[in-house]
Amino acid sequence: MSHNIAEPTLQTGDEELSLRPVTQENWQEALRLAVHPDQQRFVSEYAPIVAVALAKAYLRLGGATWLPYAIYAGPTMVGFVALAYEPGSSDQYWIFHFFIDQRYQGRGYGKTALRHFIELVKTEHQQCHMLQLVVHPENHQAQNLYFAAGFRLTGAERWGEPVYQLALR
Repeated sequence: MSHNIAEPTLQTGDEELSLRPVTQENWQEALRLAVHPDQQRFVSEYAPIVAVALAKAYLRLGGATWLPYAIYAGPTMVGFVALAYEPGSSDQYWIFHFFIDQRYQGRGYGKTALRHFIELVKTEHQQCHMLQLVVHPENHQAQNLYFAAGFRLTGAERWGEPVYQLALR
């Protein structure tokens, strides 16, 4: 699963943060990423989370194109995020399975990675006008993160969770 994109980077503290496609070179390392057990239900019904996301990408679940990314702080893989979108659409772009590994939480990586991911979508998917996601109703930390990044509640639900949107254009 190779994406032909540049590897954008952002600085966070002394470390460079980057998003890199999950490929045959790093997928096994990505499978070792995990959240705290009490956070699992916020990110995926099944573990390992990355295995679920990679299966969705392989199966093209819902007819969508799935692009899985590993989040790196310097050379260290610290998290994961997937973009799912309907080809030809301008508003069916979704963030799935976004998390920072339990060993690296609390360092600002989530906030920086989200900002970086939004920029990647704007650059690599210029037809995208709306980025969406769902958040577990009890995941207040994630809700605060998304509100701070400009996401707003739509009043709709999908998969039993509230939908948030961010207008990009």
